[in-house]
Formats: sequence, C-alpha cells, structure tokens
Amino acid sequence: MEVSKKENIIISWLVWHFYEMPKFLFLVWKNYIAFGADFFSIPLLIETFFSPWRRYKSKYPKTFNVGEFFGALIYNIFSRIVGVVGRSILIILGILTLIFILFCGFIIILFWLLIPFILISLVLIFLLLN
Repeated sequence: MEVSKKENIIISWLVWHFYEMPKFLFLVWKNYIAFGADFFSIPLLIETFFSPWRRYKSKYPKTFNVGEFFGALIYNIFSRIVGVVGRSILIILGILTLIFILFCGFIIILFWLLIPFILISLVLIFLLLN
C-alpha cells in the first residue's frame, strides 16, 4: 500500500486557486484567441485583400472588341471593389472580436484571482455592519 503524503488543505487550495487554475484559464484564453483568429482568417483576408470577390471575374475577349473589353474590365474592377469592401468588413469584425476576447479573458482571470479577497471583504463588511 502506498503511503499518502499529508498536505495542508489550505496550501492545496492556494496552489490550485493561484497557480493551477490561472494556468488553465490562460490556456483556455489562448485557445479562444486562436479560434477567433482562425475563424475570421485575418492573415488570409489581408493577403487576398485586392482579389476579386469569391473569384468572380470576367475573361477578356480573345479578339479585340472594345465593348466586351471594357465590359470585362468594369466587371473585374467592380468585383475587386466588392472584395475589398467585404474583406474590410470581415477584418474589422475579426479585430473587434479578438479585442472582445482579450478584454473578456483579462476580466475573467482578474476576477478569478480577486475572488478570495472579494469574499473576505464582503464577510468583513457584513460583520462590521452587524
């Protein structure tokens, strides 16, 4: 039979609350940040910023026809403008989402670390008021 090591429960709780759980919360926070960056694909959107929207583009005529040439040119320019606008909106939404995730993660970890002090303060205030 293995002899169990006796450990103070308060020390165990302090290690869990102030070391193990924040380490876990940082890991979860990192995963949320990675998910947000992957979901919005911000680097890919920046790489393909001036590409046509959903690869919609018109082929230029093989023989020189002014009407078809300028029709294809205008269509391709418009498709690129739509691509820039669409990607700009997605990049802005992605950045706002990442800022929100950073802010929420910071608040959650800070709140987790302050919970014992908040509870002790509430107990002291309650005892002083009664």
